[in-house]
Amino acid sequence: MSCLYSSDYLNREDQIVSQPSGGQFGLLSQRRFAPFFLTQFLGAANDNLFKFAFTVLVTYQLQVSWLEPKMAGLVIGALFILPFVLMSATAGQWADKYDKATIMRSVKVLEVVVMLIAAVGFWFQWVPVLLGCVFLMGLHSTLFGPVKYAYLPQHLSERELTGGNGLVEMGTFVAILLGNVGGGMLMSVAGRGTHWVAISCLVVAVIGWVVSLQIPRSPSSDPNLKLNWNPASETWRNLKLAAEYPSVFRSLLGISWMWFFGAVFLSQFPSFARDVLGGDEQVASLLLVVFSVGIAVGSLLCETFSHRHVEIGLVPIGAVGMTVFAFDLYLATRGMQHTDSTFLSVTQFVALRGVWRVMGDLALLAFSAGLYSVPMYALIQLRAKPSHRARIIAANNILNALFMIVSSLMAGALLGRGFSIPEVFGATAVLNVVVVGYVFWLMPEYIFRLFMLVVTRLVYRVKVRGDEHLPTDGAAILVCNHVSFVDAVILGIVSPRPMIFIMDHRIFRTPVLGWLFRMLKAIPIAPQKEDPQAYERAFERAKQVLRDGELLCLFPEGGITRDGKLQPFKAGIMKILEETPVPVIPSALHNLWGSSFSRIEGVAMAKPLRRGLFNRVGLVVGPAIPPEQVTPEKLQATVQSLLDEPMP
Repeated sequence: MSCLYSSDYLNREDQIVSQPSGGQFGLLSQRRFAPFFLTQFLGAANDNLFKFAFTVLVTYQLQVSWLEPKMAGLVIGALFILPFVLMSATAGQWADKYDKATIMRSVKVLEVVVMLIAAVGFWFQWVPVLLGCVFLMGLHSTLFGPVKYAYLPQHLSERELTGGNGLVEMGTFVAILLGNVGGGMLMSVAGRGTHWVAISCLVVAVIGWVVSLQIPRSPSSDPNLKLNWNPASETWRNLKLAAEYPSVFRSLLGISWMWFFGAVFLSQFPSFARDVLGGDEQVASLLLVVFSVGIAVGSLLCETFSHRHVEIGLVPIGAVGMTVFAFDLYLATRGMQHTDSTFLSVTQFVALRGVWRVMGDLALLAFSAGLYSVPMYALIQLRAKPSHRARIIAANNILNALFMIVSSLMAGALLGRGFSIPEVFGATAVLNVVVVGYVFWLMPEYIFRLFMLVVTRLVYRVKVRGDEHLPTDGAAILVCNHVSFVDAVILGIVSPRPMIFIMDHRIFRTPVLGWLFRMLKAIPIAPQKEDPQAYERAFERAKQVLRDGELLCLFPEGGITRDGKLQPFKAGIMKILEETPVPVIPSALHNLWGSSFSRIEGVAMAKPLRRGLFNRVGLVVGPAIPPEQVTPEKLQATVQSLLDEPMP
């Protein structure tokens, strides 16, 4: 008899520290997170201090015949992300093979060396040297990226993952904000701006290296990995590796599109501020402030909206917001063109009528991007195989880089054909509808999770106790009392990962729910006397689900209760456990009896909204039971005891 579980799963307290009492911000006081956070924060700040100062230099202060101001942002952006294409595959291998803390410290040493060279370039205003440093800082970020996102799931639990990613995204864009604002302010110092930038970049790099020394040890996830030094073949292998996980790979595509989308706006801010809005360097910095604050707030609120779980139902909301506010930005600025030789200060700019609409669009666009990206990053970290996680993240970086390069080429081509910057923004908004719609068509789980989120968080306001017992990986069976037609929806939204349900075949005849459960790969089961073949087919599919290491959910009562009481548990679960012994997790739904979807009056939905809106519903999850201890009677008694507990 094969064994599909480890006793460690049943006995361990999570090896990762539980969610700190201060929520996601409590992580900032812990060594497992704080030094890492500060290291990546300082690195992102230095990247953008350097890049924005250089952009301002060639846009406003130097006249470089071979680098036109309107193309400077695109050239610098493309050069920065080129190493992601060339070296991400190698960086992913290193992050899986070696200790991640050691890699991060080595990368910070590289940053110090590059900033020494950049300091010379700024001091003497040598544009070719600075362009070379742009490439080297891109290499620095390429090496750091896979380590950064592979580090988080190694040190954070599933309940902390969304919050941790939210902090990292917030920190990244606040660092972008501070770096760009700092670069703009330092470059505005008359006669000495480049000198101040040179000193500042070097100081920030040194501080980042010192902080990295405090990052805790992060052991290799695959120490026996044999390195492939051919970047082309390894890149292709990483992409194929990511494609083995359909939900992960499609999320990679979704994230890469977000970077395509964002790169169009970020690369054009200096030119947008100067040529369209008529503002000076400080106005360009103000736009970046607004954008960065928006995405930081959106990223941080992901944990609140998702109730400290990985919630991809937020992604469609973010996608819609990105389109709506990007297109409104186009409508607000179309036809605007600054032709005067003088530029507006920040004070003059904010006094103009209509600019608050522009800044509101930017803030809400960025807020939506935060809701869109953070759950996708968390999903990739949660579902990717730990031994391959860094290489899959490297594949993500490769795709991100390719998408951003294409973004730069597209924006450059449109500008070259006479499009205005607002028209480029509008075209990107329209393209967002097509691309994101295609991603959701490939992976309807995003839309289903949004539907579930609305039902469980707004209509029913679900409260959960014991959700730490829900496994984030490995085969297991969840059993629950069956009270209504939306039980599976509520359980699905609470679970940190997709569940496969065994359900009465008659439910699949219901117009909306039947279509939903078929798309979610639920297993229909018929009574053995009614359809013996369908009965056996259901059990074979259930066993295969467990062999594949997935989470199976079934309702042992065999049907929805007609009196609100727990019915006798049937022996079908024993048939599954005979060949596929896995832990069984008991759970109990509270307060669904009497709702519109229950059979309190014989037929569900006989009186829609009979209890009104916003009903409170509870779920209590108990500890896993080893398969050898499971009997129908024991399971029923355990679920009844969970029902007897107070509602969460």
